Amino acid sequence: MFGFPKSDSPSNSDGKNPLPTPKVPGQKDDWLSRLKVGLSKTRSGISGMFTGRVVDESLFEELEERLLLADCGLPATEALMKRIREEVATQSIHSSEGVQTALRDAIFEMLRPLEQSMGIDRVRPLVMMVVGVNGTGKTTSIGKLAHWYGDIGYSILLAAGDTFRAAAREQLAVWGERNNITVISQEGADAAAVAFDSVGSAIARNVHLLIVDTAGRLPTQLHLMEELKKIKRVMAKAMPEAPHEIVLVLDATNGQNALMQLKAFNDALGVTALVVTKLDGTAKGGILAAMAMTQRVPVAFIGVGEKLDDLRPFRAMEYANALVGLDEENR
Repeated sequence: MFGFPKSDSPSNSDGKNPLPTPKVPGQKDDWLSRLKVGLSKTRSGISGMFTGRVVDESLFEELEERLLLADCGLPATEALMKRIREEVATQSIHSSEGVQTALRDAIFEMLRPLEQSMGIDRVRPLVMMVVGVNGTGKTTSIGKLAHWYGDIGYSILLAAGDTFRAAAREQLAVWGERNNITVISQEGADAAAVAFDSVGSAIARNVHLLIVDTAGRLPTQLHLMEELKKIKRVMAKAMPEAPHEIVLVLDATNGQNALMQLKAFNDALGVTALVVTKLDGTAKGGILAAMAMTQRVPVAFIGVGEKLDDLRPFRAMEYANALVGLDEENR
């Protein structure tokens, strides 16, 4: 299941001597800058309130309101405020900047359980089934995931299992061309048949990772949700324990509705990891805190832009810093 503790770096053919992840000078700083810009709509509603304020009840009341507006949800907001009040009292915090740091620390502690490395070396090929509602950026996220894992040395195969939407095959084919990755596609074929054949191809080619696209659907479309269950069962027939990861793509701009999608897909399929997209287009970046208080499904990647490398692994401290307007050195 998700959270395999070993390195994400691919191994050579005998499973030993993992290949190193490439180190690009300034890459981390560049990503942190983009993350801050991406979360600016949410951060502007939170960080601006801490300058030169007196630490009193009015500050706490305003902070609580802004957390709710950021879509943290009531349970997460109450838990964060309880923790902050305790820190202020026990640590004798007298500055609003100190409250800001306490908020960052509280958010980090809440989000840390969601941060788990999705190692894919435990089985070869690892089969990843990607699901989600149309419009969340599902197929685009698959292309970006393929770029991420391919860039650190993994061999990838994509499967165009979204036979419900005519343009989906073409869209995935474009991502395959961009990443120089083969895409398994069958015009007019049943989605489950495509998934079954793709697992066989992945085994024959001995690739590290197979990513299977599926048709986007609303959780209320029960007959289509049953089709997803069928795809899952068929892949298990092609390879025991497949799919090894069931990744749900969520659009952060949907706010609390994303939580409803998460519950529905999780109940139906057993979601193992999340990809949260479009965080740059919303002031609701607190939605991850709400997720941490409900389904508690690990967040594998977050997206803050349209570029190929604007989808990166989720890191709780990076996110907490960017959300409240602090730098990494303020830890």
